[in-house]
Amino acid sequence: MTTFARFAPRLQEAIASRLGWSSLRPVQELAGAAILDGKNAVVLAPTAGGKTEASVFPVLSNLVAHGPDGVGAIYIAPLKALLNNQEERLAGYTGMVGLESFVWHGDVGEHEKRKFIKEPAELLMTTPESLEVMLLSSKVPVPRLFRDLRFVIVDEVHALAGTDRGAHLLSVIERIARSTENDVQRIGLSATVGNPAAILRWLKGSSRRDGVVVDPPKVPARRELFVLLRDEMSDLARDAAAKGVGKKSLFFCQSRALTETVADRMRVDGLEVFVHHSSVSLEERRRAEEQFHHGSNACIVCTSTLELGIDVGDLDLVFQANAPSTVSSFLQRLGRTGRRAGQVANTTFFCETPEAALLAVALVELAREGWVESAPPQLRCWPVLVHQLFALALQFGAIDLSTAWEQLARVPDFAGITRPEVDALIEHLVREDFLFRADGKLSLGQRAERAFGRKNFLELYAVFSSPVLYRVVTAANQDIGSIEQDFADRLVAEMTSFLLGGRAWTVENVSHGDRLVRVRPAPRGQKPSWGGYLPQMLGFDVCQRIRRVLVDDVAYPYLHSAAAAALQERREDLGALLRRAVRPIQVEAGVARWWTFAGGRINYTLKYALEHLGGWKVVADNFLLRVEGDGVTHDTVGAVIDRIASDAFWSDADAWRAILAKLPEYRLSKFQQALPEAASREMIGAYLLDAAGTRRFLGTTGGGSR
Repeated sequence: MTTFARFAPRLQEAIASRLGWSSLRPVQELAGAAILDGKNAVVLAPTAGGKTEASVFPVLSNLVAHGPDGVGAIYIAPLKALLNNQEERLAGYTGMVGLESFVWHGDVGEHEKRKFIKEPAELLMTTPESLEVMLLSSKVPVPRLFRDLRFVIVDEVHALAGTDRGAHLLSVIERIARSTENDVQRIGLSATVGNPAAILRWLKGSSRRDGVVVDPPKVPARRELFVLLRDEMSDLARDAAAKGVGKKSLFFCQSRALTETVADRMRVDGLEVFVHHSSVSLEERRRAEEQFHHGSNACIVCTSTLELGIDVGDLDLVFQANAPSTVSSFLQRLGRTGRRAGQVANTTFFCETPEAALLAVALVELAREGWVESAPPQLRCWPVLVHQLFALALQFGAIDLSTAWEQLARVPDFAGITRPEVDALIEHLVREDFLFRADGKLSLGQRAERAFGRKNFLELYAVFSSPVLYRVVTAANQDIGSIEQDFADRLVAEMTSFLLGGRAWTVENVSHGDRLVRVRPAPRGQKPSWGGYLPQMLGFDVCQRIRRVLVDDVAYPYLHSAAAAALQERREDLGALLRRAVRPIQVEAGVARWWTFAGGRINYTLKYALEHLGGWKVVADNFLLRVEGDGVTHDTVGAVIDRIASDAFWSDADAWRAILAKLPEYRLSKFQQALPEAASREMIGAYLLDAAGTRRFLGTTGGGSR
């Protein structure tokens, strides 16, 4: 029996008559069967490959056949923009079978929310943060709303797994699941992920259901790829504008500041240019999306805000400034094109440096080989554990530790934290007045209320800190967007100009009390600044693929002349060294350069180990360790590397305590301030360092290449 034939009759009729479908796609057949069989599932398919219907149709079939008492299913999106984008589509599917859907997030009015609470829709659409708000709100009767919850669908699950937001999401799902006697069925949707089975185990949480990865065979597709190299991004932007005239394109950039520069340089006659990133106002972003939908001669210059599944209609071209850092991002962006019959998926990389062109080649070649990054699970997510302890104390007024830990111990991201460690954490939080203990129960302490209690605990709803932002408005009170405080502090009224929303503005005045910058149009501007102090880490496999590009003599047909010439120059410079040396180290004038191509986290681990054992100054990036100081020679550096590769070094607890103590004081979470020093250091170490990967790198190669 086909999956379609197993659907409730009302759904079958609606699919045939309303949608005009005569059959389901393979992914929809396979996923539908698994979900109807009651299995947890991770469903894989390319962008626009039918994943949404693959998950929603069998869920609707269940809800139509057996109407739920309250909310029967929750659809969760990692981005509010994706949620808004899916609202009309999912409302159409629920409506065609006589069910209701409701979107809940911060922009939805209180009147609409009260109506939903009174008469719940069968399908709730929301974000992880908005689910937290519902749990913490005294106005939301969580046990009544979710007493018959049956399904949770997580869209773009690869963007959450292995992150703090993912740990937060699983925590919230487990807390909501306590309101129902149902074993809530978990369904994750993903276009690109390297370890779907591990993500399925993570998403399963406390569910006792069987699980399955739905990954139908992929149909080979033709792709058009180009890698261009020019010295100046302004030249590249003008090249992109010329290529984009008369077409619809997305131009992805790796930073908000770069989007502003590119958009400013792309403005030419005959091409509408919009800017889309998290600091552009919601109104401006919506205007860009709407006009782009209906236009045929436009480009949106964006960051990753348009990477995840948001539908901007038929698209002709994808441009990329330099290169993204992962194969996953490249494939997501490439997949925005090639959706129409007869259209070819395409990406043009506009690179400013030879290194960016090399990265582009490595990403393309890994994708051709079928490789994509995994989302590594985390087991000791300290900041979200603290966040959830605070949230539970706020939700219940006071809670005993055993009850709290009984809920939190179900979350895979805390599985590596032992109960004695939790007890020690609680003692620290009580001692530092983040928690208050009375009669065996924990409530929020005064220090936590001061740190997170502003605006009715708004700061506690989200896992991530928000920077201090200044709104940018015109004299007519048009909201342009926002800039961060450190940039606003440098503005001078009637003198400074800057770019925002792809346009130049002159500062009229800055009101620090109101965090408001008033501006008027200006002919030119400087790039605004939005942080970015953390080092950008490339993965080991990507960097090793770059090394292979340098060692091989393969000609890549998608490289234009300047990029091909730059590759040849780099091969002549480094190729022979990389081919002949087990440890490719160059020493000149007391400075050693060790070309590891091991990626950021392994190289940072080696940096701190070399500094600790050798007493040298070491600078690390994704490809190279630069060692300088007294006594730096091939032999001395090699001898220290041998010591790092030994088992004795990795079991030396004092050495690792000393290394962790030297790590920069990065603030990776707003809840880091509440952690004990050792846990905070461990957290920074987990971001910067990769001890296991470094041991594998040294153990299998002695410091060379795999």
